[in-house]
Amino acid sequence: MDLASLLAVLDSAVRLSIPLLCACLAGLWSERSGVVDIGLEGKMLVAAFAAGAAAHASGSAAVGLLAGLVASVAFALVHGFSAISQRGNQIVSGVAINMLAAGLTAIVGNAWYHQGGRTPPVEGAARFGEIVLPGAETLADIPLLGPLYRDVVSGHSLLSYLALLAVVATWWTLARTRFGLRLRAVGENPAAVDTAGISVAGLRYAAVVLAGLLCGLGGTYLSLAQAAGFLPHMTAGKGFIALAALIFAKWRAWPALGACLLFGLLDAVAIRIEGVALPVVGRVPVQAIQALPYLMTVVLLAGFIGRAVPPRASGIPYVKER
Repeated sequence: MDLASLLAVLDSAVRLSIPLLCACLAGLWSERSGVVDIGLEGKMLVAAFAAGAAAHASGSAAVGLLAGLVASVAFALVHGFSAISQRGNQIVSGVAINMLAAGLTAIVGNAWYHQGGRTPPVEGAARFGEIVLPGAETLADIPLLGPLYRDVVSGHSLLSYLALLAVVATWWTLARTRFGLRLRAVGENPAAVDTAGISVAGLRYAAVVLAGLLCGLGGTYLSLAQAAGFLPHMTAGKGFIALAALIFAKWRAWPALGACLLFGLLDAVAIRIEGVALPVVGRVPVQAIQALPYLMTVVLLAGFIGRAVPPRASGIPYVKER
């Protein structure tokens, strides 16, 4: 593989990892507070639909982003109400979110646009275009680092860079701020937080809303940056792979970035070798290539992460002692 092909694979890996990263960080926020969220897939899907529909109607990518964030946060609050206020089963609530989003987006999309659940394609100002970073062309002549900066680091959409900034913000907030300390404490020992006079429900709702915003960012990226409109089930299991990445990263921000880039790279390699005759095995069936990222997810979780211990209060509804 020559340098140009390698850079193309790396660039594709970054692009494919962005929705995974958004969903993974969303799960990190939620589970660090003690709320299990397997509804990441559904929130991203409803955000992708809302963003695609709003961008088509308004002709503005910013309006699409706002619609995606609002839709995702609305679904997040439904999950929060079920899991926090009503102390319901958090797994069941997450599954319901996923099922509701899958059905609702397909039905509403077909009713509005009569295109099999798709939204009409968007272009121009209704999409998030690529941003060329300063010095990308000037530094391109520097061996290795220049092409790497121009072709892999530069040339992504605003949402991609926001997702990367979210990694820094998540790490800093959870590790260095009072809010982050309290949030981590409520995921480990909510009774102690409650004894200190801090609202357990308030902290968990804040985490759920932040998770909704991140899922909204990821869903909007899918329909307005990676694609040019909404397609039914376009999340294609990314929410569940993000959960696997979260476990692989052991609920930490920087390892989450690395895990999502790894899964994005596996996806990019799978796309690259699709239809290519490989030594010894020959031409691999398309279905086997498409299953490669999911197979590697299972392999990595089973054999490479060791023991992954979630926050102690994760998934356990808090009942205040009287």
